[in-house]
Amino acid sequence: MRMYDIILKKRNGGELTKEEIDFVVNGYTKGEIPDYQMSALLMAIYFQKMNKRETADLTMAMVNSGEVVDLSAIEGIKVDKHSTGGVGDTTTLVLGPMVAAAGAPVAKMSGRGLGHTGGTLDKLESISGLSIEMPKEKFIENVNKVKLAVAGQTANLAPADKKLYALRDVTATVDNISLIASSIMSKKIAAGADAIVLDVKTGAGAFMKTLDDSFALAKEMVDIGTNVGRNTVAIVSDMDEPLGLAVGNALEVKEAIDTLKGHGPKDLYELCMTLGSYMLILANKADTVEKARKILEETITSGSALNKFKEFVVAQGGNPDVIDNPELLPTAKNVIEYKAKKSGYINKIVAIDVGIAALVLGAGRETKESEVDLAVGIVLNKKVGDYVNEGETLCYIHVNDMSKLADCERRLENAFEIVEEKVEQRPLIFGVVTKDGIQRF
Repeated sequence: MRMYDIILKKRNGGELTKEEIDFVVNGYTKGEIPDYQMSALLMAIYFQKMNKRETADLTMAMVNSGEVVDLSAIEGIKVDKHSTGGVGDTTTLVLGPMVAAAGAPVAKMSGRGLGHTGGTLDKLESISGLSIEMPKEKFIENVNKVKLAVAGQTANLAPADKKLYALRDVTATVDNISLIASSIMSKKIAAGADAIVLDVKTGAGAFMKTLDDSFALAKEMVDIGTNVGRNTVAIVSDMDEPLGLAVGNALEVKEAIDTLKGHGPKDLYELCMTLGSYMLILANKADTVEKARKILEETITSGSALNKFKEFVVAQGGNPDVIDNPELLPTAKNVIEYKAKKSGYINKIVAIDVGIAALVLGAGRETKESEVDLAVGIVLNKKVGDYVNEGETLCYIHVNDMSKLADCERRLENAFEIVEEKVEQRPLIFGVVTKDGIQRF
């Protein structure tokens, strides 16, 4: 087989065989195929697309490029959840304890965040002593005992994806649905879960800006999961404004604790109820969304989800006192009120602008080497549709380095749009995609 022939075939709109895809992925991972040839093939795929079978074969070639985690020693149907990213996306910290308290094992492997805030791992490390590094045996033991464990991905999980993504990033070939879907699903499948619930974001703060593109990506990922024998469901949810109120690592942990206590932001709670319901259905703990939701609501009202979070924190070496006393989490030296410059209804809170405002404070990473300041970030005081008076607080800026404040405030100016007329709120959830098709709400 020659790489030249494979590039030519795809450039001319041909369909690649499984053997050709395996040859490409193995050769590139081992360094036998140079970047310039791989770049040419990626560009050919970008323009000529891949069909469902090619996309599934590409996914499995990336899965098999490294370690495939065997979770068969964990009792029950292991359910994983993945979000395509967003601003203030704290769902894992709420969902994990709720679903585990309902009896479904949650074995989650996460990566570090590269963007406006840290990832789930960075957020969890706001809790003193908590470790996300553990041997596989300990990970499995924790899930069997606590029903919940969150660990860092091993370096050898889908290494082909890491190498390919880095190349896509610098060759303008990131936004192709087959390449995005195979990248996400290769890591989820390699991580060993039996069933996967996907939270596909749509809107200004999401990777997919339009509803049609978001549903297309959701369908592609559900099809991949189905084709390789993983029960997969995708929810398409809004990311036009930040989810919840908090954007920042320790701030989001506090918000997750508030939500588990029953008084978190309504949108975060509702999204977790929806995602969690499908997780329970896939884990065979409920047969309808309504029944699953009742079970989850009971974990909040009874306090069992909050207790499960404590159990999880203790099992991973963290200080459980932070759950009763969130003031023990890292806190910023200064909290500055950012005030409205005029009265009216909030028409937009542009999620990406709020995210970047938090990033400049130090809440996220601009490069892999960036140090995250766990204490800083932004807490919204208003949401889209709310009325605000001139001089009223729109949000609170939690800042340590005051030299970064002006840049943060400048970015927040672009984030809030205030209008005279009352505005319609966008739906939180736009639809569900299963192996049986798309259901738009």
